[in-house]
Amino acid sequence: MPQAKIGVIGGSGLYDIPGIENIEQVNVDTPFGKPSDAITVGRLGGVGMAFLPRHGRGHTILPTEIPVRANIYALKSLGVEHIIAVNACGSFKEDFKPGDLLIPDQLIDRTKGRVSSFFGNGIVAHIIFAQPFCPDLSHILYETGKEVGASIHQHGTYLVMEGPVFSTRAESLLHKSWGADVIGMTVSPEAKLAREAEICYASIAGVTDYDCWHETDEPIPIDVIIQTLRRNTDTIREIIKRAVTRIHDKRDCDCANALRTAIVTAPEAITPEIKKRLDLIIGKYVK
Repeated sequence: MPQAKIGVIGGSGLYDIPGIENIEQVNVDTPFGKPSDAITVGRLGGVGMAFLPRHGRGHTILPTEIPVRANIYALKSLGVEHIIAVNACGSFKEDFKPGDLLIPDQLIDRTKGRVSSFFGNGIVAHIIFAQPFCPDLSHILYETGKEVGASIHQHGTYLVMEGPVFSTRAESLLHKSWGADVIGMTVSPEAKLAREAEICYASIAGVTDYDCWHETDEPIPIDVIIQTLRRNTDTIREIIKRAVTRIHDKRDCDCANALRTAIVTAPEAITPEIKKRLDLIIGKYVK
């Protein structure tokens, strides 16, 4: 299969990246099933890149239905070491206006029905996740966003809700009281699985609305939210196009060795079947 060092997972409103050359559509089978769609592999600015639409082309997959383990595993199998995720979100802060972008550095996971680990069923690992987003990759995205003139914010907490229904006003006010900055449905378990796979992961979160805590405004209907997403899309594409050329091959962050001390199952207790299934993830630590 073709190889790529950088992966982009496109969210609502971002289903392709113009400018990718030497394109090949790759269908990947994984031990966790098929990913959301075929992966577009090519070169962007001379850099090997893989693009995967999170919800599938035509937006056919609910946030709760996304085959996240298959998505991350498939990108890992193509050689991806950095993932730029594009995520939509509602804002809990007056200063984070619809149309703004945020590069979050923290998350609160309020999902409840999603498998969030490659491990289990005979093998146990506990990754450190105090910094859920790669700080190095996040910094590159923020600086690039400023350069292209985006209204972009650095640092913030992304609360991940289960969905697909939006929050009640009571829930929105509760989440705001916790100090969350934005809310969306797709950062987790992506970020957790990327860390287990030792892939650097950062998000470009596009603010679409003020959620429903903002009692002076009526809740915004989905068609207006989609219009805001589309206005952000060209800016996000430009950030990605420039950022991919600035990502270093050498990784100095902790993401690259997240499993070094995380696997607690005794090697002799790990069955050959588990070793085969997770070789791509654990192979450099478990022989």
